Amino acid sequence: MSIPREYNAAEDLLGRNLVAGRGAKLAYIDDAGQCSYAELADRANRFGNHLLSLGLRMEDRVVIAMHDSIDWPVAFLGAIKAGIVPVAVNTLLTSKDYEYMMRDSRAKALLVSAPLKPQFDPFLPRLPFLQHVLVPPFELGKGKSDLETAPTTRDDPCFWLYSSGSTGMPKGTVHVHASMRLTAELYAQGVLGLMESDVCFSAAKFFFAYGLGNSLTFPLMAGATTVVMAERPTPEAVFKRLLERKPTIFFGVPTLYAALLASPAFPSKDLLRLRACVSAGEALPPQISRSFKEKAGVEIYDGIGSTEMLHIFLSNRPGDLRYGTTGKAVPGYELRLVDEQGHDVKQGELGELLIKGPTAANLYWNNREKSRGTFVGEWTRSGDKYTQDADGFYTYGGRTDDMLKVSGIWVSPAEVEAALVSHEAVLEAAVVGKEDERKLVKPKAFVVLKPGKQASVEDLQNYVKSKLAPYKYPRWIEFATELPKTATGKIQRFKLRG
Repeated sequence: MSIPREYNAAEDLLGRNLVAGRGAKLAYIDDAGQCSYAELADRANRFGNHLLSLGLRMEDRVVIAMHDSIDWPVAFLGAIKAGIVPVAVNTLLTSKDYEYMMRDSRAKALLVSAPLKPQFDPFLPRLPFLQHVLVPPFELGKGKSDLETAPTTRDDPCFWLYSSGSTGMPKGTVHVHASMRLTAELYAQGVLGLMESDVCFSAAKFFFAYGLGNSLTFPLMAGATTVVMAERPTPEAVFKRLLERKPTIFFGVPTLYAALLASPAFPSKDLLRLRACVSAGEALPPQISRSFKEKAGVEIYDGIGSTEMLHIFLSNRPGDLRYGTTGKAVPGYELRLVDEQGHDVKQGELGELLIKGPTAANLYWNNREKSRGTFVGEWTRSGDKYTQDADGFYTYGGRTDDMLKVSGIWVSPAEVEAALVSHEAVLEAAVVGKEDERKLVKPKAFVVLKPGKQASVEDLQNYVKSKLAPYKYPRWIEFATELPKTATGKIQRFKLRG
């Protein structure tokens, strides 16, 4: 697992498949076409040269706000090979979020899908560092196909992912060149046994740490083929790819697995070629695991990763699985459960999960306070509570703060509350997590209206959808005459969770 000091992640991921004689093998299939490993390397080289021709230089940042297609790994890998740092951002955010990320990263170029560009247009003229806006499909026909690899090291900043926090704005999480390869060696190969013959399909998009590993790092390290889907992962869209493209490994989140099981269109197991499924993003209810095994004939291996650790570090695995748990530490990672004073808790007691492993991010960009609070020496604080049983299996016990994970994406209750309170009829609001009928967590709001004002549940839900990314809206709203508070006026959310 030793990685040389002089190392470039893109050169490794692209070059290893050419050296292994896989140039003609199918690397990606997207909605518009497909490309071989040789074509992927050629396009990435041309794109890297194109960025250099625009005046971008080593360590400059470029924001990628693109829907999933073959152009995504082309842009990501081409930038990295040229020494330029791609900053992958969520395609489901608001203009306010994007403006903050563009300013915070000081990106010199923006790579943005045409349908998303209107969200950027209003503030682009105000950005002092932005020099270029590129919209796919990229015209690379005239670019040089031979790109000199930038003289990066394994510890150089390679790419950023933005991670949400419980308060404040998103945090730019800086990962180094060595980390992608290490996640593949430790989890994809060490746990899943990913092989050249596999076909990978991920419902999680490239911009997620989870999706980046599933659809880029893991298959490229193994020489596998990847199915890419731009559209939202509805049951219909997922079933279409499962039946037509015959993936062997599927990566999803609990909410999606529940939706697949609820669909009358669930295909019979003899029509599928799956050998394994993976779940992450939030705890997988045991009834979903059992039902899926019965219907699809394969196990879902539930695990947990994070933007800060880049991919899954705690997981169930073939031959060592227990429904309702998140499994055991992925080999190569060490785990601790600690109390509020930082002392190890006893077996069976609830404690905060700390992780020690080689794929931890360097820091949060331009955020020293939060970096120090999360990256503590060799250990990374997860913010998740867990218990560990006598057999070594970890079971999720909630968050150490009030953050919610909805469909695998962090949601800040404070952000939803602020949106509700901005409505002319709302006096106060508090948001907590509530499990739906499938045991998946969704936001629930308690709202106090202003005297003499009226608003319906539907009015407020639509209002929040207009203010925030749609997945953040409260699925339930309960009207109250007052909210429980401490003597100092702080809302006691624990009394609302019931």
